[in-house]
Amino acid sequence: MNSDNRNMLLAVVLSGAILFVWQMFFAPEPPAPIEQSAIERTQNGSGTNLADAPTAPAGAQGLPQPDGTMLPAQGATQSLSREDSLGISPRLQVENHNVTGSISLKGARIDDLTLTGYRETIEEDSPLVSLLSPAGSPNPYLADFGWTAANPGALGLPTKDTMWSLSGNSTLGVDSPVTLTYTAPSGLIFERTISIDDKFLISVTDRVMNQGSTAQTLYPYALVKRTGIPQIEGIYILHEGAYGVFNGELNEVDYDEMLEDGPQKFETTGGWLGFTDKYWMTALVPNQDEIVTAKFSQRQVGGKPVFQSDYIMGARTVAPNSDITVTHRLFAGAKRVDVIDTYNEDEGITRFDLSIDWGWFYFLTKPTFFLLDWFYTHVGNFGIAIILLTLLYKLAFFPLANKSYESMSKMKKVQPELMKLRETHKDNPQAQQQAMMELYKKEKVNPLAGCLPMLIQIPVFFALYKVLFVSIEMRHAPFFGWIQDLSAPDPTSMFNLFGLIPFSPPDFLMIGIWPLAMGISMFAMQKLNPPPTDQMQARIFQLMPIFFTFLLARFASGLVVYWTFNNLLSLAQQYLIMRRMGVAIGGGTVEAENKS
Repeated sequence: MNSDNRNMLLAVVLSGAILFVWQMFFAPEPPAPIEQSAIERTQNGSGTNLADAPTAPAGAQGLPQPDGTMLPAQGATQSLSREDSLGISPRLQVENHNVTGSISLKGARIDDLTLTGYRETIEEDSPLVSLLSPAGSPNPYLADFGWTAANPGALGLPTKDTMWSLSGNSTLGVDSPVTLTYTAPSGLIFERTISIDDKFLISVTDRVMNQGSTAQTLYPYALVKRTGIPQIEGIYILHEGAYGVFNGELNEVDYDEMLEDGPQKFETTGGWLGFTDKYWMTALVPNQDEIVTAKFSQRQVGGKPVFQSDYIMGARTVAPNSDITVTHRLFAGAKRVDVIDTYNEDEGITRFDLSIDWGWFYFLTKPTFFLLDWFYTHVGNFGIAIILLTLLYKLAFFPLANKSYESMSKMKKVQPELMKLRETHKDNPQAQQQAMMELYKKEKVNPLAGCLPMLIQIPVFFALYKVLFVSIEMRHAPFFGWIQDLSAPDPTSMFNLFGLIPFSPPDFLMIGIWPLAMGISMFAMQKLNPPPTDQMQARIFQLMPIFFTFLLARFASGLVVYWTFNNLLSLAQQYLIMRRMGVAIGGGTVEAENKS
Protein backbone atom coordinates (compact mmCIF):
# COMPACT_ATOMS: atom_id res chain seq x y z
CA MET A 1 0.00 0.00 0.00
CA ASN A 2 1.57 3.31 -1.03
CA SER A 3 1.38 6.41 1.10
CA ASP A 4 -1.46 7.97 -0.92
CA ASN A 5 -3.71 4.96 -0.56
CA ARG A 6 -2.69 4.59 3.06
CA ASN A 7 -3.68 8.16 3.85
CA MET A 8 -6.94 7.81 1.99
CA LEU A 9 -7.80 4.61 3.84
CA LEU A 10 -6.89 6.22 7.14
CA ALA A 11 -9.12 9.20 6.45
CA VAL A 12 -12.03 6.98 5.48
CA VAL A 13 -11.60 4.76 8.58
CA LEU A 14 -11.42 7.71 10.96
CA SER A 15 -14.33 9.51 9.32
CA GLY A 16 -16.46 6.40 9.48
CA ALA A 17 -15.49 5.79 13.10
CA ILE A 18 -16.49 9.28 14.19
CA LEU A 19 -19.67 9.29 12.14
CA PHE A 20 -20.58 5.92 13.67
CA VAL A 21 -20.72 7.48 17.14
CA TRP A 22 -22.60 10.56 16.05
CA GLN A 23 -26.33 9.84 15.99
CA MET A 24 -29.15 7.70 14.65
CA PHE A 25 -32.80 8.55 15.15
CA PHE A 26 -35.63 6.05 15.56
CA ALA A 27 -39.32 6.69 14.79
CA PRO A 28 -41.78 4.84 17.06
CA GLU A 29 -44.95 3.29 15.63
CA PRO A 30 -48.31 2.96 17.40
CA PRO A 31 -48.79 -0.37 19.18
CA ALA A 32 -51.72 -2.70 19.53
CA PRO A 33 -53.67 -2.43 22.81
CA ILE A 34 -52.85 -4.83 25.63
CA GLU A 35 -55.53 -6.50 27.68
CA GLN A 36 -56.15 -5.70 31.31
CA SER A 37 -54.54 -8.16 33.74
CA ALA A 38 -54.70 -9.27 37.33
CA ILE A 39 -52.82 -6.49 39.00
CA GLU A 40 -54.40 -3.92 36.73
CA ARG A 41 -57.77 -5.10 38.04
CA THR A 42 -56.38 -5.02 41.57
CA GLN A 43 -55.36 -1.38 41.18
CA ASN A 44 -58.71 -0.48 39.61
CA GLY A 45 -60.55 -2.19 42.46
CA SER A 46 -62.20 -4.83 40.27
CA GLY A 47 -63.54 -7.90 42.01
CA THR A 48 -63.50 -10.12 38.94
CA ASN A 49 -62.47 -13.69 39.63
CA LEU A 50 -59.58 -14.49 37.29
CA ALA A 51 -59.08 -17.84 35.64
CA ASP A 52 -55.49 -16.97 34.78
CA ALA A 53 -54.45 -15.89 38.29
CA PRO A 54 -50.76 -16.55 39.05
CA THR A 55 -49.97 -19.78 40.80
CA ALA A 56 -46.17 -19.52 40.82
CA PRO A 57 -43.77 -16.75 39.88
CA ALA A 58 -42.28 -18.79 37.03
CA GLY A 59 -45.61 -19.36 35.29
CA ALA A 60 -47.73 -16.47 36.53
CA GLN A 61 -50.02 -15.02 33.86
CA GLY A 62 -51.41 -12.08 35.84
CA LEU A 63 -48.32 -9.87 35.91
CA PRO A 64 -48.66 -6.13 36.61
CA GLN A 65 -49.92 -4.07 33.69
CA PRO A 66 -50.64 -0.34 33.33
CA ASP A 67 -53.90 0.42 35.08
CA GLY A 68 -55.16 3.00 32.59
CA THR A 69 -55.80 5.59 35.29
CA MET A 70 -52.66 7.69 35.23
CA LEU A 71 -54.57 10.37 33.30
CA PRO A 72 -57.75 11.99 34.67
CA ALA A 73 -59.88 9.73 32.46
CA GLN A 74 -59.28 7.38 29.57
CA GLY A 75 -59.48 9.32 26.33
CA ALA A 76 -58.91 12.66 28.09
CA THR A 77 -56.99 15.21 26.09
CA GLN A 78 -56.05 17.55 28.93
CA SER A 79 -54.35 17.05 32.26
CA LEU A 80 -53.68 19.08 35.35
CA SER A 81 -50.47 20.90 36.05
CA ARG A 82 -47.95 19.07 38.21
CA GLU A 83 -48.65 21.42 41.12
CA ASP A 84 -52.43 20.96 40.89
CA SER A 85 -52.04 17.19 40.69
CA LEU A 86 -50.01 17.21 43.89
CA GLY A 87 -52.78 19.04 45.68
CA ILE A 88 -55.53 16.53 44.95
CA SER A 89 -54.86 14.32 47.99
CA PRO A 90 -53.14 14.66 51.38
CA ARG A 91 -49.41 13.93 51.33
CA LEU A 92 -46.46 13.22 53.58
CA GLN A 93 -43.18 14.98 52.89
CA VAL A 94 -39.96 13.33 51.69
CA GLU A 95 -36.58 14.94 52.22
CA ASN A 96 -32.92 14.00 52.53
CA HIS A 97 -29.64 15.54 51.37
CA ASN A 98 -30.29 14.78 47.68
CA VAL A 99 -34.05 14.69 47.07
CA THR A 100 -37.24 16.37 48.12
CA GLY A 101 -40.84 15.46 47.37
CA SER A 102 -43.92 13.81 48.79
CA ILE A 103 -45.98 10.62 48.89
CA SER A 104 -49.74 10.66 48.43
CA LEU A 105 -51.73 9.01 51.20
CA LYS A 106 -54.22 8.05 48.49
CA GLY A 107 -52.73 4.98 46.86
CA ALA A 108 -49.42 5.30 48.78
CA ARG A 109 -47.55 5.73 45.52
CA ILE A 110 -44.08 7.26 45.28
CA ASP A 111 -44.93 9.86 42.68
CA ASP A 112 -43.27 13.16 43.56
CA LEU A 113 -39.48 13.42 43.62
CA THR A 114 -37.19 16.34 42.82
CA LEU A 115 -33.39 16.16 42.73
CA THR A 116 -32.06 19.03 44.81
CA GLY A 117 -28.49 18.87 43.51
CA TYR A 118 -29.30 19.27 39.80
CA ARG A 119 -30.86 22.03 37.73
CA GLU A 120 -32.28 21.80 34.23
CA THR A 121 -29.72 24.27 32.78
CA ILE A 122 -26.50 25.95 33.90
CA GLU A 123 -28.39 29.09 34.96
CA GLU A 124 -28.40 29.58 38.74
CA ASP A 125 -32.15 30.25 38.82
CA SER A 126 -32.99 27.29 36.59
CA PRO A 127 -35.65 24.91 38.00
CA LEU A 128 -34.49 21.81 39.83
CA VAL A 129 -34.80 18.52 37.96
CA SER A 130 -38.14 16.83 38.71
CA LEU A 131 -37.88 13.07 38.31
CA LEU A 132 -41.26 11.63 39.39
CA SER A 133 -44.70 13.16 38.79
CA PRO A 134 -48.17 12.07 40.00
CA ALA A 135 -51.16 10.74 38.10
CA GLY A 136 -53.13 13.53 36.49
CA SER A 137 -50.03 15.59 35.64
CA PRO A 138 -48.96 16.06 32.00
CA ASN A 139 -46.54 13.10 32.01
CA PRO A 140 -47.00 10.90 35.10
CA TYR A 141 -43.96 8.93 36.23
CA LEU A 142 -44.34 6.93 39.43
CA ALA A 143 -43.55 3.79 41.41
CA ASP A 144 -46.20 1.56 42.96
CA PHE A 145 -46.06 -1.46 45.26
CA GLY A 146 -48.71 -3.86 46.41
CA TRP A 147 -50.32 -7.29 46.39
CA THR A 148 -52.44 -9.20 43.94
CA ALA A 149 -54.47 -12.40 44.19
CA ALA A 150 -56.94 -14.52 42.27
CA ASN A 151 -59.79 -12.48 43.82
CA PRO A 152 -58.30 -9.04 44.62
CA GLY A 153 -61.66 -7.24 44.85
CA ALA A 154 -63.17 -9.77 47.24
CA LEU A 155 -60.17 -9.48 49.53
CA GLY A 156 -60.26 -5.69 49.45
CA LEU A 157 -56.60 -5.39 48.44
CA PRO A 158 -55.26 -1.83 48.38
CA THR A 159 -55.75 0.04 45.08
CA LYS A 160 -54.82 3.40 43.64
CA ASP A 161 -57.85 4.88 45.43
CA THR A 162 -57.13 3.41 48.87
CA MET A 163 -56.71 6.03 51.60
CA TRP A 164 -53.91 4.96 53.91
CA SER A 165 -53.60 6.13 57.50
CA LEU A 166 -50.35 7.71 58.62
CA SER A 167 -48.99 6.82 62.03
CA GLY A 168 -45.90 8.26 63.66
CA ASN A 169 -43.60 10.49 61.61
CA SER A 170 -45.20 12.79 59.07
CA THR A 171 -41.96 13.39 57.14
CA LEU A 172 -39.87 10.70 55.50
CA GLY A 173 -36.17 11.36 55.97
CA VAL A 174 -32.86 9.72 56.76
CA ASP A 175 -33.26 7.59 59.91
CA SER A 176 -36.89 8.71 59.99
CA PRO A 177 -39.13 6.09 58.31
CA VAL A 178 -42.89 6.48 57.97
CA THR A 179 -45.59 3.86 58.48
CA LEU A 180 -48.91 3.65 56.64
CA THR A 181 -51.78 1.28 57.46
CA TYR A 182 -54.99 0.12 55.81
CA THR A 183 -57.55 -2.40 57.07
CA ALA A 184 -59.56 -4.31 54.47
CA PRO A 185 -63.14 -5.55 55.10
CA SER A 186 -61.86 -9.12 54.66
CA GLY A 187 -59.86 -8.88 57.88
CA LEU A 188 -56.50 -8.31 56.20
CA ILE A 189 -54.46 -5.48 57.71
CA PHE A 190 -51.84 -3.92 55.45
CA GLU A 191 -48.90 -2.06 56.92
CA ARG A 192 -46.35 -0.25 54.77
CA THR A 193 -43.08 1.10 56.20
CA ILE A 194 -41.10 3.39 53.89
CA SER A 195 -37.51 4.46 54.57
CA ILE A 196 -34.90 6.40 52.61
CA ASP A 197 -31.12 6.65 52.87
CA ASP A 198 -29.07 9.83 52.42
CA LYS A 199 -28.88 9.42 48.63
CA PHE A 200 -31.43 7.86 46.26
CA LEU A 201 -32.46 4.45 47.65
CA ILE A 202 -35.97 3.99 49.04
CA SER A 203 -37.03 0.81 50.86
CA VAL A 204 -40.69 -0.26 51.02
CA THR A 205 -41.54 -2.99 53.54
CA ASP A 206 -45.06 -4.38 53.16
CA ARG A 207 -46.57 -6.44 55.96
CA VAL A 208 -49.93 -8.24 55.81
CA MET A 209 -51.69 -9.46 58.96
CA ASN A 210 -54.63 -11.84 58.66
CA GLN A 211 -57.30 -11.39 61.31
CA GLY A 212 -59.81 -13.41 59.35
CA SER A 213 -60.64 -17.10 59.65
CA THR A 214 -59.37 -18.20 56.22
CA ALA A 215 -55.82 -18.43 54.89
CA GLN A 216 -55.18 -16.15 51.93
CA THR A 217 -52.61 -16.43 49.11
CA LEU A 218 -51.09 -13.18 47.88
CA TYR A 219 -48.45 -12.20 45.34
CA PRO A 220 -46.30 -9.13 46.04
CA TYR A 221 -45.39 -6.90 43.11
CA ALA A 222 -43.59 -3.65 42.31
CA LEU A 223 -43.79 -1.46 39.23
CA VAL A 224 -42.53 1.76 37.71
CA LYS A 225 -44.47 3.39 34.92
CA ARG A 226 -44.28 6.56 32.91
CA THR A 227 -46.66 8.16 30.43
CA GLY A 228 -45.42 9.36 27.05
CA ILE A 229 -42.03 9.10 25.42
CA PRO A 230 -39.72 11.49 27.29
CA GLN A 231 -37.35 13.86 25.54
CA ILE A 232 -34.40 11.67 24.59
CA GLU A 233 -31.03 12.26 22.97
CA GLY A 234 -31.81 9.78 20.19
CA ILE A 235 -28.14 8.88 19.75
CA TYR A 236 -27.10 5.35 18.87
CA ILE A 237 -24.42 5.00 21.54
CA LEU A 238 -26.78 5.86 24.42
CA HIS A 239 -29.62 3.66 25.63
CA GLU A 240 -32.72 5.43 26.93
CA GLY A 241 -35.76 3.39 27.84
CA ALA A 242 -36.48 0.25 29.84
CA TYR A 243 -33.62 -1.91 31.00
CA GLY A 244 -32.60 -4.34 33.69
CA VAL A 245 -30.21 -7.08 34.75
CA PHE A 246 -31.73 -10.56 34.69
CA ASN A 247 -29.63 -13.54 35.79
CA GLY A 248 -26.53 -11.38 35.54
CA GLU A 249 -27.18 -10.21 31.96
CA LEU A 250 -28.08 -6.66 30.96
CA ASN A 251 -31.21 -6.33 28.80
CA GLU A 252 -32.09 -3.03 27.12
CA VAL A 253 -35.41 -2.26 25.43
CA ASP A 254 -35.91 1.06 23.64
CA TYR A 255 -39.24 2.85 23.71
CA ASP A 256 -39.85 2.11 20.03
CA GLU A 257 -39.18 -1.59 20.68
CA MET A 258 -41.73 -1.58 23.48
CA LEU A 259 -44.25 0.04 21.12
CA GLU A 260 -43.62 -2.48 18.36
CA ASP A 261 -42.77 -5.78 20.03
CA GLY A 262 -45.27 -6.10 22.88
CA PRO A 263 -44.55 -7.35 26.42
CA GLN A 264 -41.24 -8.98 27.24
CA LYS A 265 -40.91 -11.34 30.24
CA PHE A 266 -37.82 -12.42 32.13
CA GLU A 267 -37.55 -14.95 34.94
CA THR A 268 -34.61 -14.04 37.14
CA THR A 269 -32.92 -14.51 40.46
CA GLY A 270 -31.41 -11.23 41.56
CA GLY A 271 -30.92 -8.16 39.44
CA TRP A 272 -33.03 -5.04 38.94
CA LEU A 273 -35.16 -3.27 36.31
CA GLY A 274 -36.60 0.12 35.51
CA PHE A 275 -36.21 3.11 33.18
CA THR A 276 -33.18 5.16 32.33
CA ASP A 277 -32.73 8.63 30.94
CA LYS A 278 -29.35 10.05 30.03
CA TYR A 279 -28.50 11.10 33.58
CA TRP A 280 -31.40 9.83 35.75
CA MET A 281 -33.07 6.51 36.35
CA THR A 282 -35.63 4.61 38.37
CA ALA A 283 -34.84 1.00 39.22
CA LEU A 284 -36.81 -1.61 41.13
CA VAL A 285 -34.68 -3.98 43.20
CA PRO A 286 -36.33 -7.23 44.37
CA ASN A 287 -34.95 -9.68 46.92
CA GLN A 288 -31.68 -10.78 45.30
CA ASP A 289 -32.09 -14.40 46.45
CA GLU A 290 -35.63 -14.97 45.19
CA ILE A 291 -36.96 -15.96 41.77
CA VAL A 292 -39.19 -13.23 40.33
CA THR A 293 -40.89 -12.72 36.99
CA ALA A 294 -39.99 -9.35 35.48
CA LYS A 295 -41.74 -7.67 32.59
CA PHE A 296 -41.55 -4.71 30.22
CA SER A 297 -44.85 -3.62 28.65
CA GLN A 298 -46.84 -0.70 27.30
CA ARG A 299 -50.37 0.27 26.38
CA GLN A 300 -52.23 3.30 25.06
CA VAL A 301 -54.13 5.43 27.59
CA GLY A 302 -55.81 8.69 26.63
CA GLY A 303 -53.95 8.73 23.33
CA LYS A 304 -50.55 8.38 25.00
CA PRO A 305 -48.31 5.35 25.47
CA VAL A 306 -47.85 4.22 29.06
CA PHE A 307 -44.63 2.26 29.60
CA GLN A 308 -44.14 -0.07 32.53
CA SER A 309 -41.35 -2.08 34.16
CA ASP A 310 -42.47 -4.45 36.89
CA TYR A 311 -41.88 -7.69 38.70
CA ILE A 312 -44.08 -10.14 40.59
CA MET A 313 -42.80 -12.40 43.33
CA GLY A 314 -43.82 -15.89 44.36
CA ALA A 315 -46.98 -16.73 46.28
CA ARG A 316 -47.21 -15.97 50.01
CA THR A 317 -49.87 -17.65 52.13
CA VAL A 318 -50.90 -15.76 55.23
CA ALA A 319 -52.70 -18.02 57.72
CA PRO A 320 -55.30 -16.73 60.20
CA ASN A 321 -53.73 -14.79 63.08
CA SER A 322 -50.35 -14.65 61.33
CA ASP A 323 -48.51 -12.21 59.10
CA ILE A 324 -46.14 -12.07 56.12
CA THR A 325 -43.57 -9.43 55.16
CA VAL A 326 -41.79 -8.51 51.94
CA THR A 327 -39.34 -5.70 51.16
CA HIS A 328 -38.91 -3.88 47.85
CA ARG A 329 -36.28 -1.29 47.03
CA LEU A 330 -36.46 1.61 44.61
CA PHE A 331 -33.57 3.65 43.25
CA ALA A 332 -34.80 7.02 41.98
CA GLY A 333 -32.13 9.60 41.28
CA ALA A 334 -28.97 10.62 39.49
CA LYS A 335 -26.64 8.01 38.00
CA ARG A 336 -23.59 9.09 39.98
CA VAL A 337 -20.76 6.61 39.59
CA ASP A 338 -19.74 6.61 43.25
CA VAL A 339 -23.35 6.07 44.39
CA ILE A 340 -24.06 3.33 41.86
CA ASP A 341 -20.85 1.47 42.70
CA THR A 342 -21.59 1.73 46.43
CA TYR A 343 -25.05 0.20 45.97
CA ASN A 344 -23.55 -2.45 43.72
CA GLU A 345 -21.05 -3.50 46.40
CA ASP A 346 -22.54 -2.62 49.79
CA GLU A 347 -26.21 -3.31 49.01
CA GLY A 348 -25.44 -6.43 46.99
CA ILE A 349 -27.48 -5.38 43.95
CA THR A 350 -26.42 -7.68 41.13
CA ARG A 351 -24.50 -5.81 38.38
CA PHE A 352 -25.95 -2.47 39.38
CA ASP A 353 -22.85 -0.88 37.85
CA LEU A 354 -24.32 -1.68 34.41
CA SER A 355 -27.04 0.90 35.02
CA ILE A 356 -24.55 3.47 33.67
CA ASP A 357 -24.19 2.96 29.93
CA TRP A 358 -20.42 2.48 29.63
CA GLY A 359 -20.93 0.72 26.30
CA TRP A 360 -19.11 -2.15 24.64
CA PHE A 361 -15.71 -0.75 25.66
CA TYR A 362 -16.56 -0.93 29.36
CA PHE A 363 -13.00 -2.07 30.12
CA LEU A 364 -11.67 1.19 28.66
CA THR A 365 -14.51 3.63 29.32
CA LYS A 366 -14.83 3.19 33.06
CA PRO A 367 -11.06 3.40 33.76
CA THR A 368 -11.05 6.58 31.66
CA PHE A 369 -13.72 8.01 33.95
CA PHE A 370 -11.80 7.04 37.09
CA LEU A 371 -8.63 8.67 35.74
CA LEU A 372 -10.54 11.85 34.91
CA ASP A 373 -12.23 11.86 38.30
CA TRP A 374 -8.90 11.30 40.08
CA PHE A 375 -7.34 14.24 38.26
CA TYR A 376 -10.44 16.32 39.02
CA THR A 377 -10.20 15.65 42.76
CA HIS A 378 -6.66 17.06 42.68
CA VAL A 379 -7.09 20.05 40.33
CA GLY A 380 -10.78 20.90 40.81
CA ASN A 381 -11.51 21.43 37.09
CA PHE A 382 -12.60 18.75 34.64
CA GLY A 383 -11.13 20.70 31.72
CA ILE A 384 -7.69 20.64 33.29
CA ALA A 385 -8.29 16.98 34.16
CA ILE A 386 -8.94 16.27 30.45
CA ILE A 387 -5.66 17.95 29.51
CA LEU A 388 -3.77 15.95 32.13
CA LEU A 389 -5.43 12.76 30.89
CA THR A 390 -4.35 13.63 27.35
CA LEU A 391 -0.79 14.06 28.53
CA LEU A 392 -0.94 10.76 30.41
CA TYR A 393 -2.15 8.90 27.31
CA LYS A 394 0.59 10.48 25.21
CA LEU A 395 3.21 9.34 27.72
CA ALA A 396 1.73 5.84 27.85
CA PHE A 397 1.84 5.48 24.06
CA PHE A 398 5.05 7.44 23.61
CA PRO A 399 7.31 4.51 22.54
CA LEU A 400 4.84 3.23 19.97
CA ALA A 401 4.03 6.70 18.68
CA ASN A 402 7.73 7.51 18.50
CA LYS A 403 8.35 4.61 16.12
CA SER A 404 5.36 5.63 14.05
CA TYR A 405 6.48 9.24 13.75
CA GLU A 406 9.97 8.08 12.87
CA SER A 407 8.49 6.00 10.07
CA MET A 408 6.44 8.95 8.88
CA SER A 409 9.54 11.14 8.94
CA LYS A 410 11.42 8.57 6.85
CA MET A 411 8.50 8.51 4.45
CA LYS A 412 8.69 12.25 4.10
CA LYS A 413 12.47 12.10 3.67
CA VAL A 414 12.20 9.67 0.74
CA GLN A 415 9.27 11.54 -0.80
CA PRO A 416 11.43 13.19 -3.54
CA GLU A 417 12.78 9.79 -4.56
CA LEU A 418 9.27 8.33 -4.64
CA MET A 419 8.20 11.14 -6.95
CA LYS A 420 11.08 10.32 -9.29
CA LEU A 421 10.18 6.62 -9.31
CA ARG A 422 6.56 7.39 -10.18
CA GLU A 423 7.66 9.62 -13.00
CA THR A 424 10.18 7.09 -14.28
CA HIS A 425 7.71 4.17 -14.22
CA LYS A 426 4.48 6.07 -14.84
CA ASP A 427 3.58 3.72 -17.69
CA ASN A 428 4.45 0.54 -15.81
CA PRO A 429 2.58 0.28 -12.46
CA GLN A 430 4.09 -3.12 -11.66
CA ALA A 431 7.66 -1.85 -12.11
CA GLN A 432 6.77 1.27 -10.14
CA GLN A 433 5.47 -0.78 -7.22
CA GLN A 434 8.52 -3.05 -7.25
CA ALA A 435 10.90 -0.08 -7.29
CA MET A 436 9.03 1.55 -4.39
CA MET A 437 9.21 -1.64 -2.33
CA GLU A 438 12.96 -1.84 -2.93
CA LEU A 439 13.31 1.78 -1.82
CA TYR A 440 11.28 1.09 1.35
CA LYS A 441 13.50 -1.91 2.10
CA LYS A 442 16.69 0.05 1.48
CA GLU A 443 15.64 2.98 3.66
CA LYS A 444 13.98 0.68 6.26
CA VAL A 445 10.64 2.42 5.88
CA ASN A 446 7.31 0.87 6.85
CA PRO A 447 4.59 2.78 4.96
CA LEU A 448 1.89 1.40 7.28
CA ALA A 449 3.56 2.39 10.54
CA GLY A 450 2.45 6.00 10.19
CA CYS A 451 -1.18 4.94 10.62
CA LEU A 452 -0.65 3.84 14.20
CA PRO A 453 -0.82 7.24 15.97
CA MET A 454 -4.27 7.91 14.49
CA LEU A 455 -5.48 4.36 15.08
CA ILE A 456 -4.33 4.54 18.70
CA GLN A 457 -6.43 7.66 19.20
CA ILE A 458 -9.68 6.07 17.98
CA PRO A 459 -10.46 3.83 21.02
CA VAL A 460 -9.31 6.59 23.38
CA PHE A 461 -11.51 9.03 21.48
CA PHE A 462 -14.50 6.67 21.81
CA ALA A 463 -13.88 6.10 25.52
CA LEU A 464 -13.56 9.79 26.34
CA TYR A 465 -16.54 10.65 24.16
CA LYS A 466 -18.62 8.09 26.02
CA VAL A 467 -17.45 9.36 29.42
CA LEU A 468 -18.21 12.97 28.56
CA PHE A 469 -21.57 12.01 27.11
CA VAL A 470 -23.02 9.62 29.71
CA SER A 471 -21.44 10.46 33.09
CA ILE A 472 -23.41 12.95 35.13
CA GLU A 473 -20.19 14.16 36.74
CA MET A 474 -19.40 15.93 33.45
CA ARG A 475 -22.85 17.53 33.23
CA HIS A 476 -22.60 21.31 33.64
CA ALA A 477 -18.87 20.98 34.52
CA PRO A 478 -17.21 24.33 33.67
CA PHE A 479 -13.79 24.88 32.12
CA PHE A 480 -12.62 28.48 31.69
CA GLY A 481 -14.11 31.52 30.00
CA TRP A 482 -17.03 30.79 27.74
CA ILE A 483 -17.00 27.01 28.32
CA GLN A 484 -19.41 26.53 31.21
CA ASP A 485 -20.44 22.96 30.35
CA LEU A 486 -17.83 20.51 29.08
CA SER A 487 -20.56 18.02 28.15
CA ALA A 488 -22.12 20.54 25.73
CA PRO A 489 -20.78 21.96 22.44
CA ASP A 490 -18.76 25.19 22.32
CA PRO A 491 -21.48 27.89 22.46
CA THR A 492 -19.55 30.45 20.35
CA SER A 493 -19.55 30.85 16.58
CA MET A 494 -17.23 32.55 14.14
CA PHE A 495 -20.27 33.41 12.01
CA ASN A 496 -21.39 36.05 14.51
CA LEU A 497 -17.80 37.01 15.38
CA PHE A 498 -18.05 35.01 18.62
CA GLY A 499 -20.96 37.02 19.97
CA LEU A 500 -19.99 40.50 18.78
CA ILE A 501 -22.80 40.51 16.20
CA PRO A 502 -26.36 40.06 17.60
CA PHE A 503 -27.12 37.06 15.43
CA SER A 504 -27.81 33.44 16.37
CA PRO A 505 -26.46 31.15 13.64
CA PRO A 506 -28.14 27.81 12.94
CA ASP A 507 -26.66 24.74 14.57
CA PHE A 508 -24.48 23.69 11.64
CA LEU A 509 -22.79 27.12 11.66
CA MET A 510 -21.97 27.04 15.37
CA ILE A 511 -18.22 26.76 14.80
CA GLY A 512 -16.69 27.96 18.05
CA ILE A 513 -13.21 28.87 19.17
CA TRP A 514 -12.23 25.40 20.34
CA PRO A 515 -13.38 23.63 17.15
CA LEU A 516 -11.42 26.22 15.14
CA ALA A 517 -8.32 25.58 17.25
CA MET A 518 -8.77 21.86 16.67
CA GLY A 519 -9.08 22.40 12.90
CA ILE A 520 -5.96 24.57 12.80
CA SER A 521 -3.98 22.00 14.78
CA MET A 522 -5.16 19.27 12.38
CA PHE A 523 -4.09 21.40 9.40
CA ALA A 524 -0.66 21.90 10.99
CA MET A 525 -0.31 18.15 11.48
CA GLN A 526 -1.03 17.63 7.79
CA LYS A 527 1.93 19.82 6.93
CA LEU A 528 4.24 17.47 8.81
CA ASN A 529 3.00 14.37 6.99
CA PRO A 530 4.10 13.18 3.53
CA PRO A 531 1.75 14.90 1.03
CA PRO A 532 -0.20 12.87 -1.52
CA THR A 533 1.25 13.08 -5.03
CA ASP A 534 -2.15 12.92 -6.70
CA GLN A 535 -3.64 16.42 -6.99
CA MET A 536 -7.20 15.28 -6.36
CA GLN A 537 -6.20 13.42 -3.20
CA ALA A 538 -4.20 16.46 -2.10
CA ARG A 539 -7.28 18.66 -2.42
CA ILE A 540 -9.37 16.16 -0.50
CA PHE A 541 -6.85 16.12 2.32
CA GLN A 542 -6.76 19.89 2.41
CA LEU A 543 -10.51 19.81 3.07
CA MET A 544 -10.26 17.26 5.87
CA PRO A 545 -9.50 19.81 8.65
CA ILE A 546 -12.53 21.83 7.54
CA PHE A 547 -14.69 18.71 7.48
CA PHE A 548 -13.63 17.68 11.00
CA THR A 549 -14.01 21.24 12.28
CA PHE A 550 -17.68 21.24 11.26
CA LEU A 551 -18.19 17.66 12.44
CA LEU A 552 -16.64 18.03 15.89
CA ALA A 553 -18.11 21.49 16.47
CA ARG A 554 -21.32 19.90 17.81
CA PHE A 555 -19.53 17.36 19.96
CA ALA A 556 -19.00 17.94 23.68
CA SER A 557 -16.50 20.78 24.12
CA GLY A 558 -14.51 18.61 26.53
CA LEU A 559 -13.88 16.17 23.68
CA VAL A 560 -12.72 18.99 21.39
CA VAL A 561 -10.38 20.19 24.15
CA TYR A 562 -8.92 16.69 24.33
CA TRP A 563 -8.52 16.39 20.55
CA THR A 564 -6.90 19.83 20.27
CA PHE A 565 -4.33 19.22 22.99
CA ASN A 566 -3.67 15.75 21.65
CA ASN A 567 -2.92 17.31 18.24
CA LEU A 568 -0.61 19.91 19.80
CA LEU A 569 1.34 17.25 21.71
CA SER A 570 1.56 15.12 18.55
CA LEU A 571 2.77 18.15 16.60
CA ALA A 572 5.54 18.81 19.11
CA GLN A 573 6.58 15.15 19.21
CA GLN A 574 6.64 14.73 15.44
CA TYR A 575 8.42 18.05 14.89
CA LEU A 576 11.23 17.10 17.26
CA ILE A 577 11.60 13.67 15.64
CA MET A 578 11.74 15.21 12.16
CA ARG A 579 14.41 17.72 13.21
CA ARG A 580 16.41 14.97 14.87
CA MET A 581 16.27 12.88 11.71
CA GLY A 582 17.21 15.79 9.47
CA VAL A 583 13.81 16.08 7.76
CA ALA A 584 12.65 19.58 6.85
CA ILE A 585 9.07 20.56 7.51
CA GLY A 586 8.45 21.39 3.87
CA GLY A 587 10.01 18.15 2.60
CA GLY A 588 13.54 17.10 1.74
CA THR A 589 16.29 17.49 4.34
CA VAL A 590 17.29 20.05 6.90
CA GLU A 591 20.47 20.75 4.94
CA ALA A 592 18.46 21.56 1.82
CA GLU A 593 16.14 23.75 3.84
CA ASN A 594 19.06 25.63 5.38
CA LYS A 595 20.63 26.21 1.94
CA SER A 596 17.43 27.65 0.63
